[in-house]
Amino acid sequence: MSELLLNTARQTLLLELQEASRLPERLGEAFLRAADAIIHCQGKVVISGIGKSGHIGKKIAATLASTGTPAFFVHAAEALHGDLGMIESRDVLLFISYSGSAKELDLILPQLKERSVTVLAMTGKSLSPLALAADAVLDISVEREACPMLLAPTSSTVNTLMLGDALAMAVMQARGFNEEDFARSHPAGALGARLLNKVHHLMRKEDIPHVRIDATVMDAMLELSHTGMGMVAVCGDAQEILGIFSDGDLRRWLVAGGVLDANISEAMTKGGITLNAGSRAIDAKELLMKRKISAAPVVDDSGKLVGAINLQAFYQAGII
Repeated sequence: MSELLLNTARQTLLLELQEASRLPERLGEAFLRAADAIIHCQGKVVISGIGKSGHIGKKIAATLASTGTPAFFVHAAEALHGDLGMIESRDVLLFISYSGSAKELDLILPQLKERSVTVLAMTGKSLSPLALAADAVLDISVEREACPMLLAPTSSTVNTLMLGDALAMAVMQARGFNEEDFARSHPAGALGARLLNKVHHLMRKEDIPHVRIDATVMDAMLELSHTGMGMVAVCGDAQEILGIFSDGDLRRWLVAGGVLDANISEAMTKGGITLNAGSRAIDAKELLMKRKISAAPVVDDSGKLVGAINLQAFYQAGII
């Protein structure tokens, strides 16, 4: 029994892979027309289908929506009972039907034509009513399904899913959709935290650890202890950063025999690493990690001290 199960599973995968391998050679003018229709769509892309095609259609709609193309799914049967009202002339409708002759099409297609809706088809039958009515046809045909009885949609649904992904990715690239655009569609969780947060969202804005350039090492040591961030910014009259005094600088100063009433300029690290308030938090965190620094002052575009941040702030925000 175990060997039978494994053999059936392997055969299924091999058949589906074999059918899918034929998809790239089918891409041509029809694919370009479909992609162009979606790119220049003034409304939304509506995906529709019945049965397994409908399930795959929901995934394609979700992928389009999350990659910069407003899209939603309408079940073909529901379309005949009111949901056709969601579709306007400026929309594009992508209908998925392997046979291309689903009975719902007899009523849906005339309505779409009357409204001058652009119709795209994913079908395995190039001479079906759906294919003949469509402005562009994407071929999902297979020589055989992976089902041992040749009945359950398997190879054909894989083809549909892959061609939908190919269409979504091509359109995404053409739109110049980038990581930050993607994050705006996915604001929750780790992805949103990594790509949307800026340093100024996470930094400490009050009780910022700093001393003036005329302070002593003792003054800076007290500021270190009071603020607990492991570093103190040493500033000039205009709040510009002249140096950084860290826990490590303090230890090195004391080990070397330095005195606490010395001017801080003698013990600080001149210059030092600063972060811009408007920079992406993930980039700032990676810089700190690369330089093996646990905290840094934050400056605005003019170089003025406006905050401070440590690695703990990134971790608490979910930026791992």
